[in-house]
Amino acid sequence: MNGTAQQGFGYRARRTFTRLLVFFVILGLGGLVVFLLSQLNARTFTLEPVDGQLVVMKGRMAPMGSAPYRPGDPRLTDAYAPIPLEGQDVSSLILRKFTERDELDRALFPLLESLARPRIGAEEPARVEQGLYYLRRAEKLSGVTEEQRLTLQKLLTEVAYYQARQKLEDARRLIGDAMVQLKLAAESQSRHARSANQMLSVVAPSARALEESLRRAVHTLSGPQEKPWESQPTPPAPAPTPAPPEAAQPAFPVGDGADSGTTP
Repeated sequence: MNGTAQQGFGYRARRTFTRLLVFFVILGLGGLVVFLLSQLNARTFTLEPVDGQLVVMKGRMAPMGSAPYRPGDPRLTDAYAPIPLEGQDVSSLILRKFTERDELDRALFPLLESLARPRIGAEEPARVEQGLYYLRRAEKLSGVTEEQRLTLQKLLTEVAYYQARQKLEDARRLIGDAMVQLKLAAESQSRHARSANQMLSVVAPSARALEESLRRAVHTLSGPQEKPWESQPTPPAPAPTPAPPEAAQPAFPVGDGADSGTTP
C-alpha cells in the first residue's frame, strides 16, 4: 500500500516536473523569438508621409512599432529630418522597409536630388539657397553609391557658379552703395566731409571701373552664349565685276566698197 502510494507520488512529481520544464522551454523560446523580432524591428527603417512631409521612421526595441528617427550623431540630424514632398511621388518609398541605413541613404538621394535640381538653376537667390540646402543634406548621406556621389559633385559644381555670380552681384551693389554714401558724406557739412572727399578722389575711378566690370561679368558674360552661326553675320554676295575695256572685241564696220570675203 505504501509502495503504491510512493510510486504514484513519484509519477506525479515527474509529470509535474516535465510539464514545468516544457513550459519554461516554450517560454524561453517565445522570449527568444520576441527578442529577435525586437532586434530586427529596431534595425528597420521606414518612410511615412506626415502633413506633407516624408518622415524617416525607425523601429522600436519591440516586435512592432516605430518612431521618428533621431540619429545619435547630431551632425546627421539635418540629413534625416522630414523632407517636404512638394508634389513628389513617393508611393514606392513608403512601401519599402530598409534593414540597413545605407539602403535608406540610397533611397533618399533621388528625392533630395529631384528637389534640388530645379532650384539650383533658378535666377532667384532664395531658390538657389534652397537647392543648396537639399544638396548639403544629400552630402551627409554616407551610404550613397559611387554614381550618386558623382551626380552630387556635378550638382555642387553647378551651384558654385550661381553662388559666385550672386556674390559678384552683391559686391557690385555694395560698392555702388558705398560710393553713394561717400558722396553724401563729402557734400555734407559734417566733420567727415574732408575725409570723404579724399576717399572719393582716391577710390572713385577704381570703384567705377570695378563696378562696371562686375556688371559686365554678371549681366553680359554670364548670359547665354551665342551660337556660332548667329554671332557671324552672313557676308553679302559680291557684286559682278565689269569686264575691262581692252577685253571687249571691237566691232569693225564693213564699208560699202570693201571685200566682205564672199568674192572668189
